[in-house]
Amino acid sequence: MALKTIHKDYSDPLVQKSLYRVLRENVLCSMSTVSTGHRAYVNTAYFCHSPQLELFFLSDPESFHCRNLAQNPSMAIAVFRSDQTWGHPDRGVQLFGICREARGSVAERAGRLYSSRFPPFSKLLSGTSAVARKQARLLLSYRFYRFVANRVKILDEREFGGGVFVLTNVPRSAQPVRER
Repeated sequence: MALKTIHKDYSDPLVQKSLYRVLRENVLCSMSTVSTGHRAYVNTAYFCHSPQLELFFLSDPESFHCRNLAQNPSMAIAVFRSDQTWGHPDRGVQLFGICREARGSVAERAGRLYSSRFPPFSKLLSGTSAVARKQARLLLSYRFYRFVANRVKILDEREFGGGVFVLTNVPRSAQPVRER
């Protein structure tokens, strides 16, 4: 099978359907940041997303990837099911953009989206046992981070055909307003 790359508009209904299906069907992502020494670093995290193609994850601000983001907000994210079988129709997305710590109302919105996607998160935060309170304190020391994509690469062989990668730029109008 020959690989093929095609360009499509972000507004294309098939692009939207495929992209959001992958985000909806997967809860883990791999994210790549750049260190101050210009070296790549990868991390895996649970994520949630908004209809405006914002991805949010919860992380320790002192972690290596978050310290990298404080110096350089450039990030790439891959989302895919790891149990796919080679040779069968595959599906996944790569997103390229910037990521910063979410603050204020953006962090509150991230918390609501995250709680909606991961109900045990809310349950843990409201737990009353000593163990639950200790875990809640740890989680509350973490911060939400918001990733905003400007470019997306989609592999959805059921939708676009075998070996076809779809590239699309995310228009400014589709991107969320910059937080203040």
